[in-house]
Amino acid sequence: MTRGPVRLDVAVSYAAPRAGLPAAVSFRRWVAAALDGRIREADLAIRIVGSKEGRALNRHYRGKDSATNVLSFPAELPEGLPADMKMPLLGDIVLCAPVIVREAREQKKLLLSHYAHMTVHGALHLLGWDHNDDREADCMEQLEREILAGLGIADPYYYSS
Repeated sequence: MTRGPVRLDVAVSYAAPRAGLPAAVSFRRWVAAALDGRIREADLAIRIVGSKEGRALNRHYRGKDSATNVLSFPAELPEGLPADMKMPLLGDIVLCAPVIVREAREQKKLLLSHYAHMTVHGALHLLGWDHNDDREADCMEQLEREILAGLGIADPYYYSS
């Protein structure tokens, strides 16, 4: 495991109204926590979108005709790239603001904590983590709990209904 500072280049773009959305520095901190000990350097992008774009992306890439909270797109780099690339391209994370707001309200979670969780979740997907079966889901959820606890955020899988 590689511990220590992670060199990150995280580009954050807002394609949804910025009111109530976390600042770019928060997204960078959450990604750094997710990558710490797992990868030493990375270049990635985060895009915060509205329902229309979130739905279109989810329909196109996953065949589901609704917006979802987070989508991750690991980088698929062409062969023959120069060896002196500044940092390895990790991929893109898309967060759908209205879905995250709705979920936080329904699950009685702090909005900022839910954004942190979805960012960490998306970053772990970029690293190859998944939840296709119960065993994978349990492992990924435990890792998310540990990362978020390190950020002072409560267990994201415990909420009152």
